Amino acid sequence: MDEQRRLTVAAIGDIHVGETTQYPYRELFQEIAGKADVLALCGDLTNHGKPREAEILADALRSIGIPVVAVFGNHDYECGHLEEVEHILTQAGVRFLDGAPQEIGGVGFAGVKGFGGGFGNRMLDSFGEPAIKQFVHEAVNEAMRLESALRQLDTERVFVVLHYAPIAATVEGEPTEIFPFLGSSRLAETIDRFDNVRAVAHGHAHHGSYHGTTLRGTPVYNVAQTIPKESGRPYALIEV
Repeated sequence: MDEQRRLTVAAIGDIHVGETTQYPYRELFQEIAGKADVLALCGDLTNHGKPREAEILADALRSIGIPVVAVFGNHDYECGHLEEVEHILTQAGVRFLDGAPQEIGGVGFAGVKGFGGGFGNRMLDSFGEPAIKQFVHEAVNEAMRLESALRQLDTERVFVVLHYAPIAATVEGEPTEIFPFLGSSRLAETIDRFDNVRAVAHGHAHHGSYHGTTLRGTPVYNVAQTIPKESGRPYALIEV
């Protein structure tokens, strides 16, 4: 039995740290450390995926004093230095969940970047041109990798960290034309196969909505930095 105390997770996405970033992230992370047990970074950690951007973020995170878990977002891939960015941030204590689920204080943390493809009965199918099939294959592959991570965890409580949205409700507010590029129901279908998932956090939809649920009722939170949250701060505080 998992009899450990409940954890408070501070979740934030789309911080987009740039080479000339002036935002006081060090102060923000110190504030978070006083309110949460774990920090979850939900992708787009950097603006263009440059090593210098990662170094600025790493410097702000080094003294946070609580565990940090993360997934990458699409911006982190832009300059093709993902491995170097990951190395820099790992050296600062960040635990990347992609393919490596973690257990912290009795709670399992699983995550992948995710991908687009759309939602519900308007989800893109693997049919037609090879480029369309390749796009759908990427979405399916991300969902399968999330399922593999969830199967590795043997905890009664699991927190899922994504960049792309698993449901349409949390991208509401964005132009409907770009919904297919903001997430995929395939992620939610995977999540709903697991009874121990207590909450899901994602980013990417800067103008979306804060809260929704999967078909089975699992809470999903859009924690992109720009989304208004119950905490009144750029991060959400989620208890699991």
